[in-house]
Amino acid sequence: MQRIHFTAEDLSRTRVAKSIGVAAETLDSLKLLQDRNRPTAFHGWRASVAGRLGKEARPLIALLPAQGPEFDLASLAGNTTCMEEALENVLRAPRSQMRAELEPLALDPTHRSWVQSLADGSIEARRQLTHALEACHRVTIAPNWARANSHLDAVRANHAHTLVDCGVEELLKTLCPPLVRWRPPVLEVRHPRERDVHLQGRGLVIALTVFSWQQSEILQDSRDSSAAPVLAVPTMRDPAAGAELWKAGTLFSRSLGELLGHTRAAALRAAADGCTTTQLARRLGVTPAAASQQATVLRNASLITTTRRGKAVLHTITPLGAELLARA
Repeated sequence: MQRIHFTAEDLSRTRVAKSIGVAAETLDSLKLLQDRNRPTAFHGWRASVAGRLGKEARPLIALLPAQGPEFDLASLAGNTTCMEEALENVLRAPRSQMRAELEPLALDPTHRSWVQSLADGSIEARRQLTHALEACHRVTIAPNWARANSHLDAVRANHAHTLVDCGVEELLKTLCPPLVRWRPPVLEVRHPRERDVHLQGRGLVIALTVFSWQQSEILQDSRDSSAAPVLAVPTMRDPAAGAELWKAGTLFSRSLGELLGHTRAAALRAAADGCTTTQLARRLGVTPAAASQQATVLRNASLITTTRRGKAVLHTITPLGAELLARA
């Protein structure tokens, strides 16, 4: 059991974030693929990605401990929903932070040399890690992210209504039973390891996660002790709802591809996370000129907007585009 101790000030500073970030979701998706229990809620998703993840994911698999503390990728990559930004954050993370995240892990001794080079600041080891993260994301998350994103929006909206209408204590009471239980002034989190976290006025960030099953985690930034801890809360707890979500995701990918063309549909999904023309080209596997042309078509159809940020051009989805992704 893990226990989060609140003060009145902590209750007033508690908030709900949409996601733990696409990088941490990607790592959680890999854990699901490695899980021998094969939770029913993810059968449809597993069937869609089975056998598609190759040896390029091995560096990421090497960071999955058999037991004990887990690798906190959310602290390194941030909670961004843009994969390119997450990869940059991992590449630029301070060596001290990388070492702090790796040292507590009980990893397979066969990976000791590579993990040590990663902890020592090897640029090549970091590139191998980000390449593995990108490869895993491309297979396990990207084809399903629009549907998962809509699911996260819906769950967060429900939590926001509870917070506004009934207050923060009602939110904590109904957050994620039976994994999380509110016993004022302590939030008990079911967990195999014992731990007490005293918020001490920092508040708590409740971060939602799709690709996690029957496990809530307390995450803390190893660089900043004054930052509010993050409680990662799984949103996928009903097997029937999970089956419906992944079924809808499959139908969505097919129908949107038929409507817009597969490349343009992929461009719209990328814009849902926000991306530059260069990032869009990289994600689509086309030249920047071709990516710009795809963006122009989507912009003319009022599905995305384009703004300039310094020398870069940023593409973001419009409400109409988001509605199309959610309902296609």
